Order: sequence, then structure tokens, then C-alpha cells
Amino acid sequence: MFEIKSDCDIEPAIASAAVQANALFVGAGPYLTARVRLLAALALRHKLPAAHAQRGFAEAGGLMSYGTSQADACRQSGVYAGRILKGEKPGDLPVLQATKFEFVINMATAKALGLAVPMQIHAAADEVIE
Repeated sequence: MFEIKSDCDIEPAIASAAVQANALFVGAGPYLTARVRLLAALALRHKLPAAHAQRGFAEAGGLMSYGTSQADACRQSGVYAGRILKGEKPGDLPVLQATKFEFVINMATAKALGLAVPMQIHAAADEVIE
């Protein structure tokens, strides 16, 4: 585990991860999520396969992402807002757990890392970025 508290911690953490680990899972949270492009680029530069919980990471050049569907979460938020606007009390609404997850693979990044993605993994992906 590498702690990143500021932008100047990012590159040393990725470089250390490249030496100490075979792969990297980038933690979620607003600070790191706002820097997915930088994190993906550094992981690639250090030849470190990296994943994140949000699809934007794979879209930004990270190897893959697996996490809840943000589109589905936004849709559900809209449903809740509608129910509240129609008079339901927020405290009476059920707490829902995410049920839709997305697995995205960036094949251009896999190729740049020299990784062969097995067909069963390729087939399991919700989206493959070429």
C-alpha cells in the first residue's frame, strides 16, 4: 500500500510499486479519481499493469477497471430524487446496494505492456477499448 497525499507523492509511489509489485490497483476516492490520466500514464511508463474501480481509468489509458456502473448509480439517484419530490420522506426510502458492475479492458495498454489477454477474460469484459 502506497499513501498519496499530494501530487508530488504520485510518481514516487508508482515507481516504488513498479519495483515492489507485479500490478497495481489504484484506490478509489475523489483525489485519485481526479488524477486517473496521470496515474494511467505513469503506470504505463513504469510498465506496471494497473486497475481502478471506475471505467474512466481504462478510458484514460489504464489497463482495466472493475467497479459499479456510474451511469446506473446516477439513474438510481434520479429515481430517488423523483420519489422525494413526489413527497416520500428520504428516511423511508430503502438503502440500495449496487447491482450493476462494469469490467473494461484497454487492449492498447495491454499491448503496450506486452500482455496477452486470455480470450475468456476478453469475453467477460463489458467493454473492450481497442
